[in-house]
Formats: sequence, structure tokens, C-alpha cells
Amino acid sequence: MSYASTNIARVVDQINSSLFLPAIQRPYVWETSQITALFDSLLKGYPISSFLFWELDSSRRGDWEIYKFIDNFRQGGMHNELAETDGRDVTLVLDGQQRLTSLLIGLRGTYTTRKKYARKENPDAWTKQRLYLDLLKSPKSDLEEGEADIGITYGLKFFEHTPRNSSDHLWFKVGSILDCTSDDAYYALVDGIIDKLPSELTRFEKRTIEQNLDRLYRVIWKDDVIAFYTEKDQSLDRVLDIFIRANDGGTKLSKSDLLLSMITSKWKGVSARQEIFDLVDYLNDGLDARNDLSKDFLMKASLVLSDLDVTYKVNNFTNSNLAIIEDNWAKIKKTLEMTLRLVNSLGIDKETLTSTNALMPIAYYLHNVDEGLDGTTSFEARNAVLVQKFLLGSLLNGAFSGTSDQAISISRGLIKESLRSKADFPTADLVSGLARRGRLATFNDDNIHGLFEITYGKRNCFLALSLLYEGQRWGASGYHIDHIIPRSLANREKLMAMNLPEDRIVEILSSVDRLGNLQLLLGRENLEKSDTPFNHWIISRDAAFAERHMIPADQSLWTVEMLPEFVREREKAIKERINAQF
Repeated sequence: MSYASTNIARVVDQINSSLFLPAIQRPYVWETSQITALFDSLLKGYPISSFLFWELDSSRRGDWEIYKFIDNFRQGGMHNELAETDGRDVTLVLDGQQRLTSLLIGLRGTYTTRKKYARKENPDAWTKQRLYLDLLKSPKSDLEEGEADIGITYGLKFFEHTPRNSSDHLWFKVGSILDCTSDDAYYALVDGIIDKLPSELTRFEKRTIEQNLDRLYRVIWKDDVIAFYTEKDQSLDRVLDIFIRANDGGTKLSKSDLLLSMITSKWKGVSARQEIFDLVDYLNDGLDARNDLSKDFLMKASLVLSDLDVTYKVNNFTNSNLAIIEDNWAKIKKTLEMTLRLVNSLGIDKETLTSTNALMPIAYYLHNVDEGLDGTTSFEARNAVLVQKFLLGSLLNGAFSGTSDQAISISRGLIKESLRSKADFPTADLVSGLARRGRLATFNDDNIHGLFEITYGKRNCFLALSLLYEGQRWGASGYHIDHIIPRSLANREKLMAMNLPEDRIVEILSSVDRLGNLQLLLGRENLEKSDTPFNHWIISRDAAFAERHMIPADQSLWTVEMLPEFVREREKAIKERINAQF
């Protein structure tokens, strides 16, 4: 294996001209601090590791999705653009994307960041910054004699606007060094800077300026610091293997990165990479609620919905399986949107969905009945309740946590078998089938006590409260989790003012956030209730309200002093309702 070398100016000139990225590369993820550290290492003469390129034969350009490097990066989920490579010699970067992109941004591009605490939707929250070098800062000025050059010692920093110079700082835009295409041009640059310096600068300061400029010029134009190996074999399998091994020592390849690369290289009808990225973005940010799905979820769901082996491994993405997924892709996208819309309508989103794998059986059912259950027919309403019951039982009991391939496979088989004779969602069959494999998706006397350990503020608190309101579409109504006996009344100072003994105060304080003191209210109702004592507010509600929220009939319990007894009575009612439902 023979390596070649070149300088930074030459390789930056080749980026997006002959150097591009294959679809198997991950998105750019470096922070500005990593970019400045890279340039600091170069100025110090440190090695920055080698690069791995793949020279693509012109006849193979159509086999790959080829992408541009990002030169103007925006923080927070930016994707590379497709490249037009007709008539170009193409070399793909297999290892070194993060470093080359950082060199491009530092020399020719910008890095846009969001101001601290600012909303990303606000256009004024973003600042487009460029890299500058403080020529007056000696890299050794902060070091004690004999101390090693540890940390970033060159004066490198990103700025939105050209920074103001002073007696302590002389800022130079790093990318300006690219104008020095010859030694004469470089010397003219140096002379121009020196001539404009104030007369009071010391000889040491002028020497520091000259040394910093010289070091930057040499590292960009003179020193062959880019060592690279170019692979010329056109075998996809060989290139994928090289890529995986080359990336093994850095940021680990996720399974989705590898599988996405395989799909992208073999799908013919659509751009798989763009389809996956667009669908993830749409499901997470384009629906009525926010979700938190990953590429891995989408690709595993493709196996599940295509009736393939659900195990998420490379061997299951064979050419024949990829062809099946591609043929089903339009329906897969429709199914996943239906699934998320249904789940979101129940009030379950990124904040409360504790296991995305629990969505797989629901998606498989919707995929086969081809209905979204978001209408008002008796079939849709009945099955939405069945889905809600199964999903809540699964999430609260962790039925699909850990290694869940078997649970997903079993669920798919049970749904397939059930649909041969009836169209309803088979909640009962799923619950009993999963229970035989030690996976609980329901509640009984053995596990219902765990619900009452869920308290206000926990991620699964909404899920537990949802059990009490069968068929309620909380996602469309804007719910609040409300303390029935207001939290503000269960205050130590107020309780002490009632002359309650300490042990009673402790008992009240430990009861206020328990499930028995919580209910789901429409946002409007909760604002009306506010901190009003419950025994005053409840008289404005009808009898149906008390029954729906399982308020104990004994009005003597409706005060903060009686909160522990109120919680115990209400937990009994909750247990009875859940036992009746499950």
C-alpha cells in the first residue's frame, strides 16, 4: 500500500471539484472548537492522520449517490447536497470527511451557530462565523519555560464580523492566505500588513506577526501535510469493507450508516439516503406533534412491514430483500405516517414514547388493514381504543424494552393470524401471546402496584394517567397534568401554620405528587382551576366530572389536610377501573 501526499491548498481546491462524498458517509458533526483544534495542530506541525480516497471509474458514477462537502455549515442537522458530476473525474472520500470539511469551512466557508437560549425558529438567533487568527498572539507566550505545547495555543477564533484590532490583537481571516498563490503574493501580503502596523509595536511583536503568517502560509501552501491512499478497485463489497475498517477507530459507524449505504448503492428508483432522511425529518418535525425517531427505527420498520426477518443485521439486507423494501417503500412511508398520527392523537410523542419498538405491532396492523384509525366510524373508534390499551400496557410494562426482536416477531405473527378471521386489532391475543414469553403488556394484581410508584414529573406519568381515560384523544385537546389537591397548598410553611404535627406534614408532602392526586385536564380547565382549593372548585363541575376523574365521594377528603386519605381512596378506584379495562 503506497501513500501519496499533497498540501492543503491543493486538496481544498479539489473539494467539490473532483473530491466528493459517497452516501456511506455520515453527516458533518464537528463543533467550532474541533475546527480550531485541527488548525492549531497543523500550525504546530502535528500530524492529522491519513486520508482514504476511492477513485471512481466514470462508468460507475451512476451506481452511487454522490454528495458535496458542506462549506457553509449550519449547526443542528444539516444534510449534504447531491453533487452533479457529469464530465468530472470523481474521487470519493472514504475516510477524512470531518477533517476535510473542517479545512474547507476554516479556509473558504462559514459556520452558523445558534445563540445561547435563542429559539431556532428565530432568524436573528443565528450567527454566521468565519475563522480568524490573532497574529499578535505568540503560541508560546502563555507557556512556562520548558513546558510542552499542550492545548490550543495559537490565537484561533470564529467571529461573525471582522473583529476589531487593538494593541493586543491583530486579527487575520485565515482564508485570506489562499490568495497567496505564489511567494511574491505572500511577501506582498506580509509587507502590506507590516506597513500598516503602529510604530509603537515592539520588535518581538512584529516578529510574532511574521512568524504566525509564515507558519500559516507554509502549512497551507508549502508542507505536504495531507497523506492519502487512493483505492482504485471498483468492487462495492471491497470498498464497503475498507470503509468500515477505516472508520472503526474513530466515531463508530452506526448500523443505519452501513445499511443506508447499501440501500443507497442498490436502489434504482429513488435516492434511498434522501428518502430516509426526509422521512425521519417529516415524522419528527412535520406532524402535529414532535417525535424522536431514528434512521434505525425506519430501517427496522421496513423489515417488519415487508414480512422479512425482523433482526436488524446486515445479512437481512440482501439484494432480494432490498428490492422488496423498495417495491413497498411508498406504502411503508404511508403506514409510518398513519402510525405516528394515531399515536400522537393519543397524546404520546417524543416526551412520552418510552420505546419506539412498541410501535412495530401497531404499524404492522395498520399496514395490513390500510386504515389510519383517525376517523369517527365505529370500526376506527373501537380499534383506536384497542391500540391505545395495548400501547399503554406495553410501554408501562416495558414489553418491548431490551432485546425485543422476539417480541416484535411474535406480535407480527399473532396479528397476521388474527387478520385471517377478523379485522379488529387483536389486543387480547397479543397480551396473552407476549405473556407466554415473559413479556407483560397488561395489568393484574401482581404488577398494578407499580403504577402507584409513578409520580408527577416522571416521563411515564402521562402514560399511567391515560389509562384512566379510555378512548380520549389527548393529542388533539391540549392536556395538562393537574394536581387535584393543589400543590401550592401542600406547602410546609402553610401546613405548619395549621398546627399539624410533623409526621402528618411529612405524610401530606409525600402524597401530593402521587398518581392518586393527579388527573388529566384540558388546558382551559386547568387554567380555570389554578390554585383554587379543590373543595371550592369541584362544586362548579357536574357529577359526570367526578365519576370520570374518580373523585372520592366523601367530601371530607377534599382538603389538603386529608390528602393522604384522599390519595388512598382514589388509588383504590383507579385499581378497580384498570382491572375492569384489562
